[in-house]
Amino acid sequence: MTTYAFRLLNVFAESTFGGNPLCVFEDARGMDHANMQALALQFNLSETTFILPSEQASARVRIFTPGYEMRFAGHPALGTAHVVRELAGTGAALTLEFAAGVVPVNAQGDVWTFTAPHRGKPRTAPSGLSDAGMASLLGLREQDLLMAPMWVDTGADQLLVPVRSADAVRRAHPDSARLDLWPQSSLGRKTAYVFAFDPEQPGHVLARYFFTKQGGGVAEDPGTGSACANLGGWLLATGRALPAEYAISQGEAVGRPCRLRLAVDAEGAIRVGGRVLEIGRGTVTV
Repeated sequence: MTTYAFRLLNVFAESTFGGNPLCVFEDARGMDHANMQALALQFNLSETTFILPSEQASARVRIFTPGYEMRFAGHPALGTAHVVRELAGTGAALTLEFAAGVVPVNAQGDVWTFTAPHRGKPRTAPSGLSDAGMASLLGLREQDLLMAPMWVDTGADQLLVPVRSADAVRRAHPDSARLDLWPQSSLGRKTAYVFAFDPEQPGHVLARYFFTKQGGGVAEDPGTGSACANLGGWLLATGRALPAEYAISQGEAVGRPCRLRLAVDAEGAIRVGGRVLEIGRGTVTV
């Protein structure tokens, strides 16, 4: 039997019980894939991360949902960086090795920012459904759409659905009875990042992220860094003026308010940031 230390954190949090929860195992040496997957299911958070040594970065990180391993995800990157800094005594800048590549991460106090693991124009693809069909799956009308939904990949491909108003974002209600019609990502995931630019608050975006759960049904993620990075990719793909900065509000509908910071520079580098708060520590024996 081996004992492993973990930490619980909230990422993109502006208050103690806001943000997106994360569990980080401080030293996963000796764990195999099955152990990691079982622990992710045990904690049953959207993601659990495991820190390992790296020959090319400050640390190597593996990310698991309760059902599968991910190549990259945003809030796990920021929360894990917060732990790596304290464990290793590093400064404000470090790098993390993910399956998707090495990602630079830096901090100003407890506000962490990662640079998305992409080069040049992001990979994009049409949704695979008509605009009317995709809107209907989300409980919306075709006229609610600002543009056609598209897949965007700056590290993990997700379906981005731009709508015309914050009201449309709030009205979105995916139809779980028709999940068989939902387009799938390259990893077999069914997701939708519904967002709108707020005309009353320039530089502000309201967003919601839906995904299908293991075993059926649709869940909503409170704060999704990889989808925020893909919003940066969407800005690039649709020819929006650069440089650009946005504050993204997410999590309102699930009682876990999150604030994400998105910046895309003139060269197309995409940076996503948010505050990380540690709320607890413990150990598990396996």
